[in-house]
Amino acid sequence: MMTVRFRRIPTPQGRVPQLPRHATAGAAGADLTANIDAPLTLAPMARAVIPTGLAMELPDAGYGAFVFARSGLGIKHGLTLSNGVGVIDSDYRGEVSVGLVNLSDRAYTIQPGERIAQLCILPVMQFTAVEAEELAQTGRGTGGFGSTGRQ
Repeated sequence: MMTVRFRRIPTPQGRVPQLPRHATAGAAGADLTANIDAPLTLAPMARAVIPTGLAMELPDAGYGAFVFARSGLGIKHGLTLSNGVGVIDSDYRGEVSVGLVNLSDRAYTIQPGERIAQLCILPVMQFTAVEAEELAQTGRGTGGFGSTGRQ
């Protein structure tokens, strides 16, 4: 198991965030919580950047941290990440924030300390881009969206 160092950043009123934790032994993501001093209501189609009160230190450039939506918030309340997936580079040391958007037709109120996203640490590989005149052929070829199954 990997150890990741986190620095806690209190809110203006002194609220200290909890460290990310996996809810179960088999959980892939660790919960990130809203480090806010008061409830925050997101109107339908509104966006907000929610601080987590956490900065982190990944071990090296072979790892990235990725912020994913919580399925319960998305399915039950229409809350999802405004940027799809948040990518945290190994050399970033600032506070991790979560961009949320309310895609439902009802307002949703985020409570202080509420679980708003999940964090996964994954191996990554940097690459060098090289231009090529042609690419190797495959069975799929250039078939795009929906080309391998039901459309």
